Amino acid sequence: MKYPNAIHWLALAGIGAALAAGCKPSADGQDDHDHAGHSHGPASSTLAAAGSGESSSGGKAFCAEHGVPEAECGVCRPETAATLQPGEGLKVRLPSTNSAALVGIQTAPAETGPIVEAVECVAELSFDQNKLAEIAAPVGGIIQSVEVDLGSRVREKQPVASIWSASIAEAVARAVLSHQTLERERRLRAERVTSQAALDQAEATHRAACQQLRTLGFTEEQIDQLGERPQEKVLMEVRAPFAGEIVERMAVRGALVEAGRPLFTLADRSTMWAMLQVPETALDRVRTGQTVELRVDALPGRPFRGKLTWIGPAVDPRTRLVRARAEFANPEGLLKDKMFATARILTRQEQTALVVPAPAVQHVAGRPFVFVKLADDLFEARAVRPGAKAGGRQEIQAGLQAGEPVAIERAFALKSALLLSRLGAGCADD
Repeated sequence: MKYPNAIHWLALAGIGAALAAGCKPSADGQDDHDHAGHSHGPASSTLAAAGSGESSSGGKAFCAEHGVPEAECGVCRPETAATLQPGEGLKVRLPSTNSAALVGIQTAPAETGPIVEAVECVAELSFDQNKLAEIAAPVGGIIQSVEVDLGSRVREKQPVASIWSASIAEAVARAVLSHQTLERERRLRAERVTSQAALDQAEATHRAACQQLRTLGFTEEQIDQLGERPQEKVLMEVRAPFAGEIVERMAVRGALVEAGRPLFTLADRSTMWAMLQVPETALDRVRTGQTVELRVDALPGRPFRGKLTWIGPAVDPRTRLVRARAEFANPEGLLKDKMFATARILTRQEQTALVVPAPAVQHVAGRPFVFVKLADDLFEARAVRPGAKAGGRQEIQAGLQAGEPVAIERAFALKSALLLSRLGAGCADD
């Protein structure tokens, strides 16, 4: 029996004829079942002991060529691979005991170890919006001094600029005048020259004038000092609301500013946000509180770990992505606003998962299989249920046991041997 097309195809694939050769016609050229007529060394002796196609022990029909139960012969019946459940398999008999070595097939036992299941997504870094502030001019006026610059680190309540304003001067004058009026009314009331109502009115007017200055940021001590020096030029100090870094500066000395105009942007960069784009298909696995690993192209080899703190309520109708937010500690200041990054949301972490090298998993008829070594010339194509894949390793959730030897190198050669009959190299009569 000759299969030039199959041999040619295997040669092109780099597998060689080691897995395709060795099928020789028997003396009479036929047997009593559809897949007989070939001799395979040990397989032939097994068949001879079985009589007319049935084993002497279990009553199962044997494949004459491969010496395995006919229902389990993968080369003869590769189409059954699509029906197998995890843990079920098909036998693949090689031409000789050294065929695997000739092709370069290597095996290793399935091991238990840590594996992480994650959702991959893109991210863009931004400042923590809870620790970001625009320092604005509280009143309109002229900037008299600028105390900080870009990159300056400031303390809470530290002055960053000062403003002279006509409205402040008026407010101070009212406060000073109301204080003088109050003191006069108190003396007159003590002498019973004025009424209690006049004293009460003076106290109310003074409280209102002082409250206006307190609203502008002046303390009680400063108000008292202004009352003692009514002719002194009054400047309003603009202060930082919290400790952080000046990341943007708009203030220029001598500039005329309106009330509410931004002078600085202050950020506390000890914590940064990463805005993620999560695929809609992964939402069932994503929860707030999960660990997020972040990698930035500008910082190779420096992964950052944070927590997922928010998942958006809507899906983008064009991209089918959902916005989410993760928070990361940034003590060294390495993470910067607007950086692009890749993120992994760790949805499941297993420390004792059954894992094999990723190349060990081959797909036949669209289903995942591994090839378990049973003997030097016999492998089983075992259906499995894969889990997470990370770091070049594949988790196997069902269909395989720890310690079973699995083909980890050149497993595709065994897959090709399994599918030989589709190329005309199976066990079929001429």
